[in-house]
Amino acid sequence: MNNTLMNALGIEVIKLDKDQVIMTMPVDERTHQPAGFLHGGASVLLAETAASIGGLLNVDEEKQSVFGIEINANHVKSKREGLVTATATPLHVGRTTMVWDVKITDEQNKLICVSRCTVGVVQKKNAK
Repeated sequence: MNNTLMNALGIEVIKLDKDQVIMTMPVDERTHQPAGFLHGGASVLLAETAASIGGLLNVDEEKQSVFGIEINANHVKSKREGLVTATATPLHVGRTTMVWDVKITDEQNKLICVSRCTVGVVQKKNAK
């Protein structure tokens, strides 16, 4: 996805499905905090991106848009380099909101961050 923050941070899509979205992100100078570890904000960005894309897969894009309403994250383990993988699965898919669970793991499948993202579903103006 050119010209987006995803592109700038090197985020890649591995799987797109309405029941599961998997994305990867490098841990490097683009995603580090000043001390040289994965920035918590980068993890949150990855989680919300995966949840929002999952939300889009569950609506009619001609009639609806999705927007993040709330996100929380628990940063469980630090990481200096390599790759992290976000796996987003829906806990609730409703008409006006969705709740997504996102687990971010390292190459050894160790938990780096766990996040929950609430996505709002909004009707587009002039959509029939």
